[in-house]
Amino acid sequence: MTLPDERYRAVLATRRFLLDLCNSEHTPRVPKLVRETARSMLRHYPSDWDMKQAAENCPDVFQEQMEAVTRMFRSYEEKKNEQA
Repeated sequence: MTLPDERYRAVLATRRFLLDLCNSEHTPRVPKLVRETARSMLRHYPSDWDMKQAAENCPDVFQEQMEAVTRMFRSYEEKKNEQA
C-alpha cells in the first residue's frame, strides 16, 4: 500500500539518488556507464515543478503532504480493500 505523499517523496528521492550518481564527489567509485545512464535518465525525469503540477492535478496519485487524519483514513480504506 502506497499513499500519494509516499509516492511523491519516492519520486523526489529517486531524482536525488540519480543526481548523486552523476556527481563523482558524492559517489566516487561508480562506473562511467552508470553515471552516463543516470544522467540520461534525468533528462526526462520529472522536475519539482512537474511534481507540483502532478500533485495539483492528480491528488489521488501524488500529494506533497497529507494531513494525519486523511492519511489514517486512506490507510484504513486501503487495508480494508486489500482484505476484501
